[in-house]
Amino acid sequence: MYEKTEMYQHSFPCLHCHPHSYIRMVQNLIERCLLLRMDQDQCIKALAEYARIRPVVTLTVWRELLKENKDFFQTYFHSISRRPFTSKPP
Repeated sequence: MYEKTEMYQHSFPCLHCHPHSYIRMVQNLIERCLLLRMDQDQCIKALAEYARIRPVVTLTVWRELLKENKDFFQTYFHSISRRPFTSKPP
């Protein structure tokens, strides 16, 4: 039988125990945010709230992705800045 501590372990990799896996997970979550057309602030807030990832970690990974993929992000930021504003009915 499992001990209680084994039953309730989280399924996310640990930043301190498995930093490479953790950073890769954060990168994958950022990529999901991009598919949802989120900007940097929205992504940081979403990952902090729903995945309990510290904003400094998300920001650090985001910046590294930005450095490695300048052309992609330039096009991405241009496309999300042109998204239409939705007007609320009176």
